[in-house]
Amino acid sequence: MAQEGKPSESGSPTDTPADTAPPDNARANTPASLSADAEKDAQVEAAKARVAAAKDAALKAQPATPGAPKPPVKKKEEGPKPVDASNHPLVRKLRASVRDAVVEASEFLGQLSVRIDPTRVVDVCNALRNDAETPFDYLSDLTCVHYPDNKAAPFEVIYNLYSISRNERVRLKAAVSEGIDSVVGIWPSAEWPEREVFDLFGMVFRNHPDLRRIILPPDWEGHPLRKDYPLGGEPVRFSEAE
Repeated sequence: MAQEGKPSESGSPTDTPADTAPPDNARANTPASLSADAEKDAQVEAAKARVAAAKDAALKAQPATPGAPKPPVKKKEEGPKPVDASNHPLVRKLRASVRDAVVEASEFLGQLSVRIDPTRVVDVCNALRNDAETPFDYLSDLTCVHYPDNKAAPFEVIYNLYSISRNERVRLKAAVSEGIDSVVGIWPSAEWPEREVFDLFGMVFRNHPDLRRIILPPDWEGHPLRKDYPLGGEPVRFSEAE
């Protein structure tokens, strides 16, 4: 029997188990040890390359053909436009009663507008109010528009009249420079609208019984609804002492 600590008689070294694992550095160098993320990235890049190659092949295989022509753009339908109203019964009656007072007349969506000579505004308004068939006995509105590019007559005074008995309307327009005759003597309700136009536009209404500001304080400078009125920068006054 061999003694302890001595090699066996065969002279071979001590037997090593056959299933001993190889060293870690040897395992790290094998393809199977690549990380899962690296493998996924490689697969994605390979798939992209295949897709790009397939697209290139399809484009090369197809003959170059022009695309289908685009359908023509449908023209937008034009809306209604003002039409000449020279033959309107009211316009013909007005021209017969007040000669050379009507400059032009137009109608838009059933609304009659008559441009008149500003020097004949009182005569025209009297004729319309006293008309036997269609008495325009109600001044529903009086306003003004500023057109600064029109140097000769930059303002347009507008009168909206209504006939209560006939349920009809007419709009009068008068292009003026700085002043026009008042119609308070025809429709007393015009007193405050004329004062408002004077206050905000600076329009002077001759023969007005009490022409003064109605919205802004008496010492206000300028007329805010004129298009050349400066915007902003107005000091705020909180009391009379300031």
